[in-house]
Amino acid sequence: MRDIRAAIAAERRELADLLDALTPAQWDAPSLCAGWRVREVAAHLSLGFRRPLRTLAVELLKARGSLDRMTDRCARKDAAALSPTALAAALRDHAHHPWTPPVGGLAAALGHDVVHGLDIAVPLGLDRRVPEDRLRVLLDGLTPRGTKFFGADLDGVALHADDLDWSHGTGTPLRGAAQDLLLVAFGRKLPPGRLHGAPQARFTAA
Repeated sequence: MRDIRAAIAAERRELADLLDALTPAQWDAPSLCAGWRVREVAAHLSLGFRRPLRTLAVELLKARGSLDRMTDRCARKDAAALSPTALAAALRDHAHHPWTPPVGGLAAALGHDVVHGLDIAVPLGLDRRVPEDRLRVLLDGLTPRGTKFFGADLDGVALHADDLDWSHGTGTPLRGAAQDLLLVAFGRKLPPGRLHGAPQARFTAA
């Protein structure tokens, strides 16, 4: 647990540095999260640090119990209200914040930060390489229930990493960098050219 906490803190500090280096145009560029720009993803990353639980509970009531509607509304509101400098600082200043998602514990918190960081970096074409130890925690924790929760249809597909000794599932091979396959397992569609194998069209953005 101590190692995962250290990995979370490092990830948040590195993402803050990444955000600080973005141009205004990059802040308004689309992310891998459908309907969100980079600034909405950045706002969502620090939502659990900036808003107390009671405030989030009120927002959830406003969204009629829909977590998706609540997070979308908060991300859009905070992205409009907070500057890029403030959004980056929220990650750096809360590197050791104990927040975790409703389920999944520390590993899920690490996954939240890593995946949303890649949601920003990949469409911008940034060379963001997630350290192997962080990837291993997330890749080794993949389950059919978890991938279905995030909307990933991996039926009949076997994920095979090109850069790590790692695979997941059975069926027709889909190959790519381990962190790109992690995004696939979290329901993302990637830019063309990042995945290889017969099923690649299913997981590539148009």
